[in-house]
Amino acid sequence: MANLYLIRHGQASFGKANYDELSERGWEQGRVLGRWLSGKVTPGVVVGGNLQRHRETVEAMASGFAGKLPGMQSMMGFNEFDHTEVIERFRPEWADRAVMTRDLSAFPKPVRAFQEAFVMAVERWAGGLYDHEYTDTWPRFKARVLAAMEELIEFADGTDALVSTSGGPISVMVQGLLDLDDRKALGLNEVIANTSVTRVLYSGARRSLSVFNNYSHLEAEDPALVTFR
Repeated sequence: MANLYLIRHGQASFGKANYDELSERGWEQGRVLGRWLSGKVTPGVVVGGNLQRHRETVEAMASGFAGKLPGMQSMMGFNEFDHTEVIERFRPEWADRAVMTRDLSAFPKPVRAFQEAFVMAVERWAGGLYDHEYTDTWPRFKARVLAAMEELIEFADGTDALVSTSGGPISVMVQGLLDLDDRKALGLNEVIANTSVTRVLYSGARRSLSVFNNYSHLEAEDPALVTFR
């Protein structure tokens, strides 16, 4: 059986003008992962969403990988959902970043306050009552991700593949493999670590989850590298 290695991108730049770029810690996470994969994986294919954080994660991995990784090919089906739209439909006033910063700064832990709001925003998006407000609904997002996985399996043609993607798509693929309900799938998204590895075995029509959310490479190098946002 061949393997899909689903990799959540390195830590992005929360609170910065360009969230999509990796933080310095995100770059280091990618390099550590590249070193850890060396000698363990010989990918025939490397793909990712077309977001900056997906591409930079592969660049960081390549700098740590002993040998040459195949060039990353973009597959938009592995992009994350539009988190900006999701949060702004929940809190329209947060379309103004100054207002969002002001509101969050009133909490002792602004990042935690944002995360709690974000969880509620995602639940609203996935609940189905407000689908008319979203460009990309939860059912459409799930269908897009699962179609991308099948497209990749056909493209990889029996070889191992590395996939640089995000927590949302990984949660959806695991949901499909384990037949989880939506609430459990959304719960998975909250615990997927940056540069963690989820491994899917495939052969013919068979798809099996082998490993979920492994970030032992970070713990072994420096536990401070473990991040979830």
